[in-house]
Amino acid sequence: MEKEELKELERKSKLRFLAAVFFIISIAVSGFLIYEIFLLTGIETLIRYIVIGILVLIDLVFFFKTRDLFKVKVRKKNKRGKAKSVVLITFMVFYSILCFLAGATIFYIYGKVSNMNKVYVTYSSSLITKSTNGIDTVDDIDGFTIGILDDKNSPEGYIIPQEIINENNLKKKNKLKKYNDYSSMLADLYSDELDSMFISSNYVSMFSSTNGYEDIASDTKVVVSKEKRMKKSDVSKSENESSGKSVNEPFTILLMGIDSTDEVLTKNAIANGDTLILITFNPKTLNATMLSIPRDSYVPIACWSDKAENKITHAAGYGTDCMMNTIEEYFDVNIDYYAKINFKGLVKLVDAVGGVDVDVPKRLCTDDSSRKKEICIDEGHQHLDGEEALVYARNRKQLANGDFGRAEHQQEIIKALMNKIKTVKDVSTFTKILDTVSDSIDTNLTTGQILSFYNVGKDIVKKSLAADDSEIVDIQQLYLSGVGRMIYDKRSRLTLWNYVPYAGSKKAIINAMKVNLGLKKHKTIKKFNFSINEPYEKPVIGKGNYTKTTVKVSSYTPSRYSTNRSSRSSSTTRNNTTTRSTTPTPSPKPSTKPTAEPTTDPNNP
Repeated sequence: MEKEELKELERKSKLRFLAAVFFIISIAVSGFLIYEIFLLTGIETLIRYIVIGILVLIDLVFFFKTRDLFKVKVRKKNKRGKAKSVVLITFMVFYSILCFLAGATIFYIYGKVSNMNKVYVTYSSSLITKSTNGIDTVDDIDGFTIGILDDKNSPEGYIIPQEIINENNLKKKNKLKKYNDYSSMLADLYSDELDSMFISSNYVSMFSSTNGYEDIASDTKVVVSKEKRMKKSDVSKSENESSGKSVNEPFTILLMGIDSTDEVLTKNAIANGDTLILITFNPKTLNATMLSIPRDSYVPIACWSDKAENKITHAAGYGTDCMMNTIEEYFDVNIDYYAKINFKGLVKLVDAVGGVDVDVPKRLCTDDSSRKKEICIDEGHQHLDGEEALVYARNRKQLANGDFGRAEHQQEIIKALMNKIKTVKDVSTFTKILDTVSDSIDTNLTTGQILSFYNVGKDIVKKSLAADDSEIVDIQQLYLSGVGRMIYDKRSRLTLWNYVPYAGSKKAIINAMKVNLGLKKHKTIKKFNFSINEPYEKPVIGKGNYTKTTVKVSSYTPSRYSTNRSSRSSSTTRNNTTTRSTTPTPSPKPSTKPTAEPTTDPNNP
C-alpha cells in the first residue's frame, strides 16, 4: 500500500510541477498580450479593455485552480482529481499558445507600423571637384578653396563636412568659403572660381535635370565621401511638430516621391522635387483635395536667407524642412505630416495589391526601378503591374503637357491604389502591403497617429457598405495654372525655364484647401448650367482664364543666355580626341526687358 501511495504521490507531484510551469508560462504570455493590446491606442478602446479584463479573469482562474492542486493531500488514488489536473494543464497550454500567437501578431504589425517613421537616418556628404582638376585622393587637396554651406544644422552641407575637414586636416592646408546655397557653389566650381565643394552625395539626381548640369556626373568626381547615422528629430523640426496633431481632425500631408533604387528607404533620400503632392483630408466628411505641384514652379525658397524665388525643386536639396516650409509659406497652409516613398516601394505596393487598371493615352517607355532596362506600356485600357505603373507615373518627356501630364498620371495611380487596397481581405496580401510600406516609406507620423487611421478606415468601410459608389473618398483635384518664362537665376548664373503660377489660380487653390480643412466656410453654388447632351465633368479648381502672375514681369530676361552653362561644360570631339573647355565664361547680366516665351517646358519633346 505504501508503494502505491508513493507512486501516486510521484504522479501527483509531476502534475503539480507541470501545472506550476504552465501557469507561469500562461501568465507571462498573457502579460505579453496585454502589453501589446495596450499599445494599440485609439483602436476600439472599449473592446480592448474588455479583452484585457477577460484575460485577467482567466489568469485569476488559473491561479486559484493551480493553488488548489497544492492543497490536496495524497491519501489514495483520485482519478477525478487527476483528470481535472490534466484538463487544467491542457487549457493552460492552449491558452498560452493563443496568447502568444495573438501577441506576436500585434508585435509584428506594431513593429512594421513603427518602422514607417525612420527614427534614425543615414546622411551622406561628398567632397567633389571638376573631373579635369587631376585630383585623385583627399591628400591631393592642398592650397585649394573649398565651398561649404553656412547652415550649421545641415547634416550633409555642414555637419558631416566639418568631420571630413577635421579628419583630413583640410582647414590648415586650404581656404574654406561659406555659401548660402549649392547653386552658387556649383556655378563657382564650373567657372573655376572654386576648386572643390561639399555637397549631398545625392547631388547628381538633384541637379542632372537642370539645364546646364545634364552632364554633372561626368563633369565632376567625388574625392571623398562620408556617411553618418543621425536621429531625424535632432536635425528636423517637422519631426517634433507633428506629434501633437490627431488624424481624427482635418489635416494636411505632403507626399514626396524619391528617385532611389534602394530596396529599403533608410538613407537620406532627399526628394528631388519631381513628385510633390499636397493633400488635405477631412476625416469627418471624407473629403480630400489633391494638388500636384509642378517641379519648375517659381516660388520663394523658404530656407534661403533672402527667400529668393526659384524652382521649387531646388528646395529639395536642403532637406525636408526646407521643402515643407517653402510650400507652407507659398500656399498659406500648415503641413501637418509628410510621407516619402521611393520608386521601388511603388512597384512593390502595386504588385502587392495585384496591379491597377489605367487608361493609357499613348505608348510610353522609361527605365525600370533599378535603371537597368527599358519597360514600355501600350495605349488603351491596361492592367499594369508594379514596373508598368512606375512607367505611367514617372514618364513626362513623351507627354505633350510634360510635368502636368505626369502629375495627372501620378494622381490616377494613387486613386487606383486606394480603390484596390480597400478591397483587400486575405491575410497574405495585407502582410505584403504592410511589409512594403514599412520598408519603402518614411514619415513624421507617430505610431499612434498611424494607428488612428483605423478609425478613418472604419468610417470608409461603413460608407462603402451604405453606397454603391466606388469613390468612397471624394477627391477634389486642384490645378496650379501658370505660364512658362525664361528667368535669370543669379545663383547658378543661368537663364532657366520656370513655371510662373497665376495669382488667381493660387488663390482658388488656397481657398479650396482651407474650406476642406474647416478654416473657411463653404459657399454653396445655387445656380449652374448643364446640357443633357454632354456628360458632366467635375470642375478642377485652379484651372481657368487667369492672366496675372505671382511675380513681376521685370524679373524676366531673354533666353539666349540659357545655354551658357552647357557651353562651359561641353566636350568637343575631333579626330577621336576629346578636349574639355575650362575657360571661364563671363556671367550674363539679367535684362529687365520682358520677352514672349513659350508656355510649355522647352525640354519636353
